[in-house]
Amino acid sequence: MIHRTVATWQTETWQEALKNVIRTPEELFSLLKLDPALIPAAHLAGRDFALRVPREFVRRMEPGNLNDPLLRQVLPIGDELLATPGYSHDPLDENAANPHPGLVHKYQGRVLLVVTGSCAINCRYCFRRHFPYADNRPSRAQWQQALDYIRHDSSIHEVIFSGGDPLNAPDATLAWLTDEISQIDHITRLRVHSRLPVVLPSRVTDQCLDWLARPRFANTLVIHANHAQELDASVERALIQLREAGVTLLNQTVLLKGVNDSVTALSQLSERLFACGVLPYYLHLLDKVAGAAHFDVPEQQARQLHQALLHSLSGYLVPKLVREIPGEPSKTPVI
Repeated sequence: MIHRTVATWQTETWQEALKNVIRTPEELFSLLKLDPALIPAAHLAGRDFALRVPREFVRRMEPGNLNDPLLRQVLPIGDELLATPGYSHDPLDENAANPHPGLVHKYQGRVLLVVTGSCAINCRYCFRRHFPYADNRPSRAQWQQALDYIRHDSSIHEVIFSGGDPLNAPDATLAWLTDEISQIDHITRLRVHSRLPVVLPSRVTDQCLDWLARPRFANTLVIHANHAQELDASVERALIQLREAGVTLLNQTVLLKGVNDSVTALSQLSERLFACGVLPYYLHLLDKVAGAAHFDVPEQQARQLHQALLHSLSGYLVPKLVREIPGEPSKTPVI
């Protein structure tokens, strides 16, 4: 099958775009014509978790609007520095489920491979913003240890490429891991969780599609979009390519105060996702990671929003409202 890559109509490769991301508040504020008085607070918050955002994503933001829903997801602010009871550096207790470098086994029947610790974008609510990535950079020999762990546990049926963002890794690495996993008989599914098709759609290249479509089992890609404004025409083209390659597309959303905490925003997101060939999958309550408390939407409000979505959308457009509880074998529905 011949694929027409997104990169063919862009002047910059995805690797070049990754190198050219915005890293300073000064540049971001200048591009968006924002009040520079807020830059010092952005620098302070960025010391703990750096500012990082692709230019293509910034171009979807409204200049001059400090409350733009895309900007709020990436802009370091002073509220991140406030200590909040109940918020921690490891809210999901993942350090206790990390038996080998690069491998997290916290769910029954499936494991996560932390393919890379890097992302194209640093989302301020990221539950892994304090994850020990320095201890999870496997050598080829250590990857074999992780793969042996999977081979020797026949209760594992699904492998999930995670990170960081797994699509930040080279296609050669991803193809090698995919081939190795496809040779393990009891693995029936491969899932990839990535924000890159949304924030940097040029990442969906022929090489990427080749390994995604290669294994003996059907693949699923779970993208991460929180607002319909994220899904412009370039993202839609990338998602169409993925679907045409036979990849099942799902979306997970984090419910975020000031970003998508309204029936209108969530409805528009579901409708736009479906128009792009993606099914809404999960609507997550915020993981209580230190630095993100200002994004929290109270559970009762979340329930009301979800109920309103059930009344206003077709059932297949309504994502499951869930939270993650450390130690539980799966996401926990909020009902």
